[in-house]
Amino acid sequence: MTSVSRNSPAASDRSLHQAYDTALLDLDGVVYAGGQAIAHAVESLAAARADGMHLAYVTNNALRTPDAVAEHLGELGIPTEADEVITSAQAVARLISEQVEPGSKVLVIGGEGLRVALRERGLVPVESSDEEGLAAVVQGYGGPELQWSRFAEAAYAVNRGVPWFASNTDLTIPGARGIGPGNGAAVEVVRIATGAEPQVAGKPLPPMHRETVLRTGAKRPLVVGDRLDTDIEGAFNGEVDSLLVLTGVTDAAQLVRAEPRHRPTYVDRDLRGLLTGQPEVTGDDGAWRCGDWVCAAGAEALELRTVREAGGPEGQGGSEGQSGFEGQGGAGESDGDPIDGLRALCAAAWSAAGDGSCTLDAQKALARLGL
Repeated sequence: MTSVSRNSPAASDRSLHQAYDTALLDLDGVVYAGGQAIAHAVESLAAARADGMHLAYVTNNALRTPDAVAEHLGELGIPTEADEVITSAQAVARLISEQVEPGSKVLVIGGEGLRVALRERGLVPVESSDEEGLAAVVQGYGGPELQWSRFAEAAYAVNRGVPWFASNTDLTIPGARGIGPGNGAAVEVVRIATGAEPQVAGKPLPPMHRETVLRTGAKRPLVVGDRLDTDIEGAFNGEVDSLLVLTGVTDAAQLVRAEPRHRPTYVDRDLRGLLTGQPEVTGDDGAWRCGDWVCAAGAEALELRTVREAGGPEGQGGSEGQSGFEGQGGAGESDGDPIDGLRALCAAAWSAAGDGSCTLDAQKALARLGL
């Protein structure tokens, strides 16, 4: 299956780790948060690898080197080689190297990951905008300790006309204490001070996808991420399939409102979704069913019922379920998997929205699912 503009999550009869040769996994919000492994990540990845799936870790976070990331993953119980880690620092370093002379000086606003990536491409990282012969400025996530003066240093150079690059423009980054500002927030500081626009390498843009393909050699990849505007859009742009997990930035309400380029191929709670097939979402006469849930778009809101409440026979979907949308509310003990309900909800919302973002009220439906 190839990534297309879709109006429903897709089905897979085979477990995803068997249907795809390589999982291109985001890190923050997918494998770990705040440095600690997300529930079920370690054992799910181990099982996928043991059954033959290649794992590659693709991150927009340019702070750490691939060696450091691989070491961290190993400490979490996920054995990883440095060449299985692809970072936006590597992507932006290649992008810069294609536009400047070998050995050129590049002002670094960020962490060690950027410096190592630049040296790998034969470039010279420097710390001051006053360096003679400065060829470029590159900005990447530098952690919460990055000093304000570094943004000023970037602005001085960019205002003189030095080409400006950014590893990525993620506005937020998940951590142990919640969602914090990401590199995109720091890029905004320099943009405000200069009025300039950087060349950006990271997800969802083509340089990151190219870097990933070059380094992994994936033939049938599956992008696995937690962000609609980077992971899922990047898969859409690269015309590959994607799995959204609900362990990071994106919540169910944002998923329901997703515009076409932000709609994943598959949806699941966490990385256990790699080890299973994906259920079919069927539509008939305006009603969408997944598992024991049926959803339709009303005049103002998305209307969600169980098959039992909707009046349709257990084990049958389609329009039988639609006739009961005026039936009794309240979920019972026999309600099905809430993620199936979310899949049906997405199908109803995305179909109603077409090429836009769904504006129907989904609050009641989501509350019923506990999402």
